[in-house]
Amino acid sequence: MADAAGDPGEGTAPPAKHWLLIEHPGPWGRFALKESGLDPAAVASLTTWAARVNGRIALVRKVGRRAPVLKRPSRWFRIDARSGHEEIRAGEFADAAELSRVPSAQGHVVSGPLALICVHGRHDMCCAIRGRSLAAAVAEEFPEATWECSHVGGCRFAPAMVLLPHGFTFGGLRPGGANGIVHQYLRGTLDTEFLRGRSSFEPIVQAAQHHARAATGATEIDALRLVEEVRESGSDWRVEFADPHCTVYLRERYFPVDRPLTCASEPAKRIRVFELLEVVSGDSGH
Repeated sequence: MADAAGDPGEGTAPPAKHWLLIEHPGPWGRFALKESGLDPAAVASLTTWAARVNGRIALVRKVGRRAPVLKRPSRWFRIDARSGHEEIRAGEFADAAELSRVPSAQGHVVSGPLALICVHGRHDMCCAIRGRSLAAAVAEEFPEATWECSHVGGCRFAPAMVLLPHGFTFGGLRPGGANGIVHQYLRGTLDTEFLRGRSSFEPIVQAAQHHARAATGATEIDALRLVEEVRESGSDWRVEFADPHCTVYLRERYFPVDRPLTCASEPAKRIRVFELLEVVSGDSGH
């Protein structure tokens, strides 16, 4: 829906400095974790952890419309998506007690990457319709890395793909083009055309980095390291990056709309956008 309406995608990646992925074959209710059938005490413990560390929990399963009932312990992946700390750890759990300990479990390091593709139809049918074909296409070439996942956020940009451990989130992808994005990620660069942002950054920084990449041509994963973000007035921001140096001035605005943003939502009253005011590259002043 966002592509038809021309909604800007920059600054819409789901904010999360950490991710916790729990293997669950489904079916998934509208509120996947809460309605998962997993032990309520374990779910409460994980939810408390996520709130404390600015984390996001998603249910995942291997690609396929009808996932089999698991006949082995379920897997988990715990991801640190913060700049300079990127890491994926994995392990298994067989009962509620083990699941509760996942946030502090040692696990083992996984080289990655992981490609999450939202197919959560009970949350929003657009994700299921568009996501499943995308997941199948990516899994054909990257079977071990690809996982179907529950709600990511920003359903209007379906289908959504998240590349971990960095948390780069893409929207509006087509099955024929997603594999190239994964290949570039493996080489340490980004295809920025469908990039919504990096989850470990706040939305304003995501949007600023989008414009900084466009201005500098920097496509390396670790380019444009965040130096500072400063609210200069009520709605105006200055975001400074290094390597290469670039300063982006943005205005946070809300535009009235009267249309559903997703297949499952009621008509929205407004959307948030980040209006570009100026980009200053290099060491020149404002």
